[in-house]
Amino acid sequence: MQKSRINNSLNIGIVKYLNSKPLIQGLHNFLPDASLQFGYPSQLSNDLTNKLLNVALVSSIELFKNPEYEIVSDACIASDGPVLSVKLYSRVNLNNISSLALDSASVTSSALVRILLMECFGITPEIEVFPMHQTFENSKSDAFLVIGDRALLPPQEDFHACIDLGELWSQLTGTPFVYACWISRKKQCPDQVVEALNKCRDSGVENLEEIVNRESSSLSIDPELALTYLKNHISYKLGDEEVKGLMLFKELASQYGFLDKNQENHSLSQNPECII
Repeated sequence: MQKSRINNSLNIGIVKYLNSKPLIQGLHNFLPDASLQFGYPSQLSNDLTNKLLNVALVSSIELFKNPEYEIVSDACIASDGPVLSVKLYSRVNLNNISSLALDSASVTSSALVRILLMECFGITPEIEVFPMHQTFENSKSDAFLVIGDRALLPPQEDFHACIDLGELWSQLTGTPFVYACWISRKKQCPDQVVEALNKCRDSGVENLEEIVNRESSSLSIDPELALTYLKNHISYKLGDEEVKGLMLFKELASQYGFLDKNQENHSLSQNPECII
């Protein structure tokens, strides 16, 4: 991505994963002059911070790291139960994990897996980076966090355990988990953009089969699995329960040191005209 500050153009950041496709269905029809920038969650978060993007679909934890940010749409990526695309693979008994390789693409999922390991198993493993294109055999870690489209594919080796982190979160808290939401700086997202993002989500949810037929082959994901994933495991509406889960995640992220003292006091900032 060209490193220049935003100007009068509209720059929208979108995660590369399959689960984002229903949120941008027909976006060019609604916002024909927008420039769409595709990247991984951590990359988009950096670009939003550096004012290279006007609005971006980014990891939910980013909302709490900058008091200038607000959620600008009730479209999101969430799950209430198994999510299929955020997994912990372990070569050892879960209680014996001493080293954890983290997928570097998402800060939110990295915090989530460490919170769940502490909450559910009382362990704090040493952390290693697991680059997005690295194979398991290149790392000696006990366990691996894998997210996004590659988590939908069969692993490259037999593991002792596989944990779906969306399922574990819901079992622990009784709430959905919000992985990503549309974020912009306060009062910097025009109403027509908000309206377009909501309409895209509605169109996407109504056309999941079309999205799967268009996208699954290029991702090497079985079409039936892709449709099941988007239809039954991902939810796209930021409702009351999702907000409750998001606030609980913020509380636990603060408790375990994933937010600094200043960030702990940041509220869930929402544009009241855009959100529930």
